[in-house]
Amino acid sequence: ALLRVNVSSKEAAEELPLQVALEASKKAVLQGSMDVLLDFRKLLDDDLGLLVQLRDFIIDWVQEGFQDFFRALDDRFLLLSGRKSSSSQDQDLTGAHGEKVLAGLVLVLAQLSVFIEQTAVPRITEEIAASFSGGGGRGYENGPAFVPGEICRIFRSAGEKLLLHYTKMRTQKVSTLLRKRFTTPNWVKHKEPREVHMFVDLFLQELKEIGSEVRQILPQGLSRKHRRSDSNGSTASSRSNQLRDDKMTRSNTQRARSQLLETHLAKLFKQKVEIFTKVEYTQESVVTTIVKLCLKSLQEFARLQTYNRSGFQQIQLDIQFLRTPLKETVEDEAAIDFLLDEVIVAASERCLDPIPLEPPILDRLIQAKLAKWKEQNPVTP
Repeated sequence: ALLRVNVSSKEAAEELPLQVALEASKKAVLQGSMDVLLDFRKLLDDDLGLLVQLRDFIIDWVQEGFQDFFRALDDRFLLLSGRKSSSSQDQDLTGAHGEKVLAGLVLVLAQLSVFIEQTAVPRITEEIAASFSGGGGRGYENGPAFVPGEICRIFRSAGEKLLLHYTKMRTQKVSTLLRKRFTTPNWVKHKEPREVHMFVDLFLQELKEIGSEVRQILPQGLSRKHRRSDSNGSTASSRSNQLRDDKMTRSNTQRARSQLLETHLAKLFKQKVEIFTKVEYTQESVVTTIVKLCLKSLQEFARLQTYNRSGFQQIQLDIQFLRTPLKETVEDEAAIDFLLDEVIVAASERCLDPIPLEPPILDRLIQAKLAKWKEQNPVTP
């Protein structure tokens, strides 16, 4: 199926450009290698006198050529991904209009590395063993000319590094948006929130683009989600209720701060959520990792500002709204809930008067925004 991809299809190239690029690259690596081996095999099968005498050297050349080819290909991957310095003729790959393309390219290279390790190298090794065994003209003291195990290790490592590089690139782009959101307004003079801020839409749009990229390249993972357990939720709730009963004499400001910090501590000691895990080659893992890193950045940005009551309430509203769309995007709901709560707690600690929005008001504003968001982003089957 990989070799039947119609790369020239204009419609496919426009709708799924990364997928088309990946399949074409797979074909170029595997089919191109097999064609070269076929040509050399025909040459050896001709049984010409001179070639018979050079047979061992030709076998060595073929094997050594593939070893050098894959090493050079690994270097080229690093160059294209921006992880290695390039000459002036390659600088246009990372130009002003190349950032979006480059991020997608890095993802393609990561998955192509997996293909080379798991499919291309084993297939080429079989063909070399069947038709190009022997050799030795270069001297046995130099070892075998083609070492598939070494090539597999190189591309396994390259794939992991490229996948991590993609998540970092995408996270940095989104973090720039989040930083601008927190550094632009004067939070101590913020007006009473009337709606969810537009930065939320921009944030979700960036995640939508990331989702579109990973769906073209990466497979789906196991359909499981890490949700909060009912027992944990009830424990945290009962503990919060007990604290509220014990502190009825406090002022409204102190009580609001206490509730927020209590929620924070309950999550720390009760949930035992594992926040950051290794990035896997699945759609859900990559998107979830990027969302986690972005929310961690959001928490750090929130800690750098000082808020009045309305500013804090705006943060509360924006973060509370994000819960629903983010949970529909990621596989680790518990960690996302935890990180969103961390942002609210960080803002409350920097607020001069941390009184949260009344639940009915908060719910009304969120429901209005959710209705508009779902209308603009219908669920596709």
